[in-house]
Formats: sequence, C-alpha cells, structure tokens
Amino acid sequence: MPITRSFRETVVERAKTDKEFRQLMLVNGFIHLMLGRNDEDVFIGRSGIRDYINATLGFQKLAEKTGIHAKSLMQMFSNKGNPSLHNLNLVFRVLFKQEKLNMEEIVQGAMAAA
Repeated sequence: MPITRSFRETVVERAKTDKEFRQLMLVNGFIHLMLGRNDEDVFIGRSGIRDYINATLGFQKLAEKTGIHAKSLMQMFSNKGNPSLHNLNLVFRVLFKQEKLNMEEIVQGAMAAA
C-alpha cells in the first residue's frame, strides 16, 4: 500500500503556495462560523479557520497580533470552542488584513446572497 499524505497536510501545503485558495479558506470559514444556520455550519467554520491559521501565521503569531493568549485562541477554534464576538472580531480583523481582504465587503456580499 502506498504512503499517502493526510488531507490536512495537503490543504496546509496548498494554502502556503496558493493565495486564492488561502483566501477562499478564510472567507469560507468566516461565512460558516459567523453566518452559519446550524451547528454543523459553525463546526465547519471553526475547523476551516483553525486549518487556515495553522497553514498561515500560526496560533502564536496570531496571539501576538490580537493580544489573546495562544491557548485561548486554540480553544476558540477547537471542536467545542465558544468564542466571544469581541474575540472573533479581533481575530478576523487580523486575518483579513493579512490577506488584504475587506471584511465588510465579504459580509455584505454574503448577506446579499443569503
């Protein structure tokens, strides 16, 4: 049986080299987490944002940029995480700035599509 890479490793590798894919990971995670209609959407959003963070700046750097402890950030995006809106706002402002994306435009577009 051939040795294969895990799905997560493949996603992280692609995110490191493909800007459009990385931006879509962030936007998709954001929309599912913030505008999700059910628990499954929120789970998908947290998981996607966790993968995005791991593939880009990492939790330690994100902690430095947000002022939120790295372990708290990891908990926020864990399967049972329950982040406050304030902390999510801090995190997403940093992540969207890193990708040079306008969070307000993304939200308006998502709301118009819903």
